Amino acid sequence: MNSRQLKKLGVPDDCIGSAVSGIHSAVQSGAYRGKLLKQRLQEVLENPENFTTDEHFGAFAQDVIEDRQFVRPEPVEYRTWGSEIDGAAHAQMRQACQVPGATGAALMPDAHVGYGLPIGGVLAVEGAVVPYAVGVDIACRMKLSVLDLPADTLDHRFNLYKEALEGGTRFGVGSEHEKPQDHAVMDEDWSITRITREKKDIAWKQLGTSGSGNHFVEFGVLTLSEKSEDLGLEAGQYVALMSHSGSRGAGAAVCSTYSGIARGQLPRKFADLAYLAWLSLDTEAGQEYWAAMNLMGDYAAANHDVIHRLVSKLLGAKIIAGVENHHNFAWRETHGGKEVIVHRKGATPAGRGVLGVIPGSMASPAYVVRGKGNDDSLHSASHGAGRRMSRNQAREKYNWRAVKNDLEKKGVHVLSAGADEVPGVYKNIDDVMRDQADLVETIARFDPRLVKMCDDGSQAED
Repeated sequence: MNSRQLKKLGVPDDCIGSAVSGIHSAVQSGAYRGKLLKQRLQEVLENPENFTTDEHFGAFAQDVIEDRQFVRPEPVEYRTWGSEIDGAAHAQMRQACQVPGATGAALMPDAHVGYGLPIGGVLAVEGAVVPYAVGVDIACRMKLSVLDLPADTLDHRFNLYKEALEGGTRFGVGSEHEKPQDHAVMDEDWSITRITREKKDIAWKQLGTSGSGNHFVEFGVLTLSEKSEDLGLEAGQYVALMSHSGSRGAGAAVCSTYSGIARGQLPRKFADLAYLAWLSLDTEAGQEYWAAMNLMGDYAAANHDVIHRLVSKLLGAKIIAGVENHHNFAWRETHGGKEVIVHRKGATPAGRGVLGVIPGSMASPAYVVRGKGNDDSLHSASHGAGRRMSRNQAREKYNWRAVKNDLEKKGVHVLSAGADEVPGVYKNIDDVMRDQADLVETIARFDPRLVKMCDDGSQAED
């Protein structure tokens, strides 16, 4: 029997291969021929659970059962903020909307292509978590600390600020502190999964460091046009320290391990969703990933805490206020009356009254924002300006030395960075903020003055 005849008999497309294999096996053994063969196929289709151990049609029966268990759902709809989003990001978002159990989605104005879910994508799923919709750098986040120093000290005490950044930070793949830093996060239970247990030692060595790509630590001027009850600060200008990084090698290992498990369990009919493979939270693997993800969230927060502690101590400054948030994470939330898992990959939580930080580039402002709780965006906003060109395109187009000199003329001093992170690779942050005026309101503006990043130009997804 050929595939056309099998389809006419009612064999699903994804079961054709095992049906053909079963037919060949049955014919070669002499067990079935002609009408008896067709009759047996019909029997398997009618009651596949009765034939899972059949020597000829067992695999076919299993495929039929699986095909009926995992019905391809109609994709959910998503709303887009902003217009400067390439077609490939939209294609990824449309694919993500086909994940079984998806209940809602949104695309932020800084969106661009990632793995599986685009960066700037938000996806709500019922009862399951999608490792690649969280991202490789689990709990990549922002932290801004306001310091008790006058803003004009950034000019007349420039060398002190420079020494504090150089002495208090480490950048790059595999970067570590000579002496592991102390923090309560290392007293948490790292034995919750095999991978977190194995990565605890390297995580401790990397605590208080940043990776490569667009991760940074920088000083700048925070401006409040009016008194802020949220920050507990009067109107005026303040020195602030801002950082962007995540869970380092440990987080990447968690993503790699559990996205691999999810892909290995993916039904064949969803093969095109390999980078959106999910783990049910009712399963052991799903619970393990959830626990590991939350530990990586605590670890990433500790990472920033150590960086800010070390840098401010070298500076001789006291932290008087601050804001921080994840933007690569999954949260249990209620939307539309349902408890769902909201994945924000390169998206800032923006529930009503929730504070966050949305950066631009090394030459453009970052904004401290308060969420408006827009239901259509699943209470989310952009996580930054968003790239408008790839890293390779940036290296080919820009001369880093020339860009650096131009930035210094504008009052922005860059201690280290790569050509793939120059301001021109990013969208205009003010356009992005206008595009999401219904998602967040601005309460303060941060203008970078002294920037440190990894200078090796290594790839980084977020």
